[in-house]
Amino acid sequence: MASYLIGDVQGCDAPLARLLRKIDFSPSRDTLYMLGDLVNRGPQSGAVLRRLIGYGDSARCLLGNHDLSLLAVAHGKRAPHRNDTMDSVLAAPDGAALLEWLRQQRMAMRAHGLLLVHGGVLPQWDTNQTLELACEVEAVLRGPGLVDFLGQMYGNEPAQWEDSLTGAARLRVIVNALTRLRFCTPDGVMDLRASGGLDAAPPGYLPWFDVPGRKTAGIQIAFGHWSTLGYLQRPDIVALDTGCVWGGCLSALRLAEFGSTHELIQEDCEQAQSPGE
Repeated sequence: MASYLIGDVQGCDAPLARLLRKIDFSPSRDTLYMLGDLVNRGPQSGAVLRRLIGYGDSARCLLGNHDLSLLAVAHGKRAPHRNDTMDSVLAAPDGAALLEWLRQQRMAMRAHGLLLVHGGVLPQWDTNQTLELACEVEAVLRGPGLVDFLGQMYGNEPAQWEDSLTGAARLRVIVNALTRLRFCTPDGVMDLRASGGLDAAPPGYLPWFDVPGRKTAGIQIAFGHWSTLGYLQRPDIVALDTGCVWGGCLSALRLAEFGSTHELIQEDCEQAQSPGE
């Protein structure tokens, strides 16, 4: 029995299939933890979703910003971006079933002692609060208020968490942190525009995981979303978006047992998007 974290697939089913063969994945024996951005920009989003659905409880999936974008486009609450590649889901005969499965997935989870998110965690949140706030969004995604929520989900404000936030503003901050966060100030003001590497932080901002005194400092966090960061493993974080859709590689981390070291396995990917897209 083995457990693997896998970074952003973004609709690249062929590299995912090769990676799973490389690790000898068996859904009857092993578990995948997918760190979000399952779909979009790659050529086979529908195939990725069908594959993961077929694995049942052996594939435990987070939602990333591209997955939420697919839901928003499907429900008429967002216009497609010119580089989106969602038609393999939207135009598919089983598209409604794929979308229904997608809305049931998680925004954050604990597994094997790690906290798993797609984007980041604000410095004011401890592990329990992060999971509780993720559950608030999950409940809306799965409930009758889905379409209204998707219509109010987009925007960069409020830029900072307050416990007193309510309604759409509260949910928007949670979504932005869990699926889009890269940089924030020490008091948790998010910058959601900068997308370069560690040296791209705007003045006064830090990578969210380098904020001094963040409340999740005592637990290792695994995340995706940040392809320009690439693979990064430290005692407190594991970053696993290695730019598959940009012609980089798709990364799986086999989680260690009994004090041994996590093992990184990677598969080269065909470039599905041009740099800058």
